[in-house]
Amino acid sequence: QVELVESGGGLVQAGGSLRLSCAASGGTPSMGWFRQAPGKEREFVATISWSGSRTDYADSVKGRFTISRDNAKNTVFLQMNSLKPEDTAIYYCAARVGIQWSTSEDAFKYWGQGTQVTVSS
Repeated sequence: QVELVESGGGLVQAGGSLRLSCAASGGTPSMGWFRQAPGKEREFVATISWSGSRTDYADSVKGRFTISRDNAKNTVFLQMNSLKPEDTAIYYCAARVGIQWSTSEDAFKYWGQGTQVTVSS
């Protein structure tokens, strides 16, 4: 069983930055971030392997967001720069099980409660 708790969300102006954190207990397998905007389906944002050696990003955030992890602290981060109003969403941390690399929501078994990110124009 993996428990995940996100933090770091908030209100920021367009062009600003935020750093989300996800504290994990019960293990830190491959991790990912997803987001869900109002009226839209949840979508993939970024994922990172257990070692941190492999990452993947949605095209919409490439070059602006960076996923990283500190295994000593069982924490995964999402650094978000150059934020845009369209980045407004609830951001969820998730843990992927199994060894197969995937960005599909179905591959992630454990989920946090989410943290709100609002970007004003």
